[in-house]
Amino acid sequence: MNSKGDDSVLEWLIRMKEAMDYMESKMTEPLRIEDVAGIAHVSPFHFQRMFSMLTGFTVADYIRKRRLTLAAQELASSRIRVLDVALKYGYDSPESFAKAFRKAHGLTPSAAREPGVQLKAFPRLSFHLSLKGDQEMEYKIVDKPAFNVIGKSIQVTCKDGENFRRIPEFWNECNEDGTSDELIGLASEEAWLGICMSMDMEKDLLSYWVGVKADEAADPHGYEKGTVPAASWAVFTSKGPLPDTLQAVWQRIYQEWFPGTGYQHAGGPEIELYPPGDTTAEDYVCEVWIPVVKK
Repeated sequence: MNSKGDDSVLEWLIRMKEAMDYMESKMTEPLRIEDVAGIAHVSPFHFQRMFSMLTGFTVADYIRKRRLTLAAQELASSRIRVLDVALKYGYDSPESFAKAFRKAHGLTPSAAREPGVQLKAFPRLSFHLSLKGDQEMEYKIVDKPAFNVIGKSIQVTCKDGENFRRIPEFWNECNEDGTSDELIGLASEEAWLGICMSMDMEKDLLSYWVGVKADEAADPHGYEKGTVPAASWAVFTSKGPLPDTLQAVWQRIYQEWFPGTGYQHAGGPEIELYPPGDTTAEDYVCEVWIPVVKK
């Protein structure tokens, strides 16, 4: 990475630290993601996507875990009423607080006061990026008009990394029940697409498609039909067996490429493009497509 890229990464680290400090200062107050992203000088979508890809947690999930950690510490070290703690950390009722607390700690808020009780602490996160100059990252920017896709989709939660478990299962299901083979027979280009079609960061949900590119007049044959909007795409190549090499590319995109360039995520769908071939081979090539805008 050149000196300009190094400066960009250091600047990004400083802004992210300031954003994290702001989040921590608002654990007992309403927190708007627009304000957090503004401190980081990026769009709300870009901040949330960067955060989730780098940490494995959505912003909402992280804040929820931190608030329940702080709430447990207060209950264990003071005589404050459970109702007051619930309201302090943003819960509308003792019931909703107790439900979330039990899920996080495995016990009730009242039980957190018992001597010697074991509580779970979710520590504050910090970002540390290493500045490496030993390996360049190749990419290309492609302007592409809107195109049609057909496929099969699921809605999956991002809480506790459930999307990382459920999506591979979904691919296995599509491969085993013949969906993948049937879709490639309907495709206008011989490649499968894994598409994060929409991401609702506030609700920790995403819509994921296993699909193919299709002509506008194509009969979806019972499959869903959708449109990927026109965008400028940053395209990255992955070479090697799946899933390890592809996961490494995703990691480098968010750890190195975004912080070191003048690009932000544009907020549209993300695509993995899989040509036919042996996905376990050392020379298997696939691509990652991410919609971007220049800052």
